[in-house]
Amino acid sequence: MTLLYAIGAGLTGGGNDGGAHALSKGLTGYAGLAELARETGLNVATVRSVARLDDPGLLVLTPPAGADGKEIEGIVAARRAIGPTMVVAPKWLTVPAGNSGKPGWVALADTVLPRWEGFADDVTVEIVEARTWRYKVLSGRLPQRHRVEIGTGKDLIALVSDDRGRTLAGYRGDEGYYPRLNAMAGVDVDMGGERTELHPLILVFEPDLLDNQGLRDRATAMLALHLLREASDGGRLPIAFDVTLNGLGRARNLLTLAFTPPFLAATLALLLAALAAGWRGFIRFGPPRVAARAIAYGKTALVENSAGLIRRAGRIRLLGAPYAALVTQRTLRALGLPPGSDAAAIDAAQRRRGQAGAAFSTEAAALAAARKPTDLVRHAAALHTIEKGLSR
Repeated sequence: MTLLYAIGAGLTGGGNDGGAHALSKGLTGYAGLAELARETGLNVATVRSVARLDDPGLLVLTPPAGADGKEIEGIVAARRAIGPTMVVAPKWLTVPAGNSGKPGWVALADTVLPRWEGFADDVTVEIVEARTWRYKVLSGRLPQRHRVEIGTGKDLIALVSDDRGRTLAGYRGDEGYYPRLNAMAGVDVDMGGERTELHPLILVFEPDLLDNQGLRDRATAMLALHLLREASDGGRLPIAFDVTLNGLGRARNLLTLAFTPPFLAATLALLLAALAAGWRGFIRFGPPRVAARAIAYGKTALVENSAGLIRRAGRIRLLGAPYAALVTQRTLRALGLPPGSDAAAIDAAQRRRGQAGAAFSTEAAALAAARKPTDLVRHAAALHTIEKGLSR
């Protein structure tokens, strides 16, 4: 049962391949950030199903450099009325880390810029040199100061900058109203009392602000956690790290659906019903009943089948005379009388033996003349009694 639940819930491991996504524990992965957010009380999940990209809450996308920009744009556009979206740009090309012996460990080889035609085409991304990041009065060091990724574009409001004021992370300054992000950026946006239903798009150009190698610095780790918390409305919204764009998605199967609401309630009900049936079978009273044979043994079966056939045919009234003749011949043989003798010879044997009761011939004649089942049974029983008395 545990194995079936693990398969249904998608708890089958995998994903720690050194890539730049939330399942990777390598330098460029975001497993550290997901675990840090989870340990500090935020509601964090990993999304492996495209169907869950429309769930409410903050969605963190970490698409690779060669991802389909139109696909990213479709996800982001659909979520503008659902919840905030954070897109983290790629930067590093990696190679396996030699003889490290650790799964998913990588070494940095070079940089690569995102090629997302169809998404954020008005934003320019480039690699520069910078020593530190700055957020309000806070600052921290960048782990690779000679290769820092920045972004520039129209309506882009900076959240985190480098030591020269260039944008490392920011958000779209569109027609939406985002008071928490505005407070982070130190901008005052007067909406005149209006509120929109749009949710923000946050762009993180420098992935070392969030990835595992950046989190080695305590200040950077606190900044990354602060970004997640503020983007999720102070931690009130759930946070989902997508890995479908990284090729790690999984299609839903029947087991997955069985352990997912609203089908989870039906699954639990079936399990409880099976448990109750098993318990009743375990504690039943008395030994199990042995089923009777469908067909009885030998003569019993022959008699019962013949009787059933006669009863169904409605010919019981015709049994009296043949049965009287049969009993007469059987009694004559038992008394040692000639086969051609009649019932009067049996009457004489009754008188010689002093047998009380009706004469055999009288009962035989009455049985032959009977038509009702009760009369047939009564006279046949009387003949049988006389026969038993004479056969002793």
